[in-house]
Amino acid sequence: MVSIENKTVWITGASSGIGAALAYELSKSNCSLILSARNEAALERVKQGCRYPEKIAVLPLDLCAFDSMVKKATKALSFFGAIDVLIANAGISQRSLIIDTDFDVFKKLMDVNYLGTVALSKAMLPHFIASGKGQFAVVTSLMGKFGSPYRAGYCGAKHALHGFFDVLRMEHEKDGIAVTLVCPGFVQTDVAKNALTADGSQQGSQDSATENGLPVTIFSKKMIHAIARKKFEVYIGRKELMGIYLKRFFPRILHKVVLKSTVR
Repeated sequence: MVSIENKTVWITGASSGIGAALAYELSKSNCSLILSARNEAALERVKQGCRYPEKIAVLPLDLCAFDSMVKKATKALSFFGAIDVLIANAGISQRSLIIDTDFDVFKKLMDVNYLGTVALSKAMLPHFIASGKGQFAVVTSLMGKFGSPYRAGYCGAKHALHGFFDVLRMEHEKDGIAVTLVCPGFVQTDVAKNALTADGSQQGSQDSATENGLPVTIFSKKMIHAIARKKFEVYIGRKELMGIYLKRFFPRILHKVVLKSTVR
């Protein structure tokens, strides 16, 4: 049976939500973990909540600090001597109409959700090539496959991740490197509360779709299973997954369905 046990895994966005749930679950599998996010105190709390905190290192990381990524990768490698999987999970969502949204908000969404992940992955790539193995597990979104109002900048950044990592997989499969793109639907996290509004401030409130989404513990188990199997791409959610197939075969119908939806 394929397993991720005893692997060394670096998780970004590990201070809460999906990243924290992944840390708790992977620690049960005796993995050595490197936890990254901007909030060091929150990372320490996640570490102490894991089964084997002695096998966990905390490495604060700001995805917008592009020039620091090589140093961060070097530091991450120093903890356990090697890294098997980089889980690029950190990101931020959006809830605002295009016409109302400041351009700086679109730029921040690209910097955090796309360029920061690209910079970090490029910093890790030489290590994976030298090792002859490695895996990028990138948390995108169903919004990386189709769009929805109030999320234009978020959708654009998530679509960009698919383009970049599809090509990375093609170029480096020969080097033993795998890429798994993970597309969540609605998951019970604070992603809506933390979403950027038109002026760049946080929305600060939850929405019913997220509240009724997949429990994060269930999502994390499904995601880890997909990583262990080195899936190319996986969709994890509930009825919203139908959007993938409507987009592929009936895009006009999807357009009408989304416009009628109460999700905002």
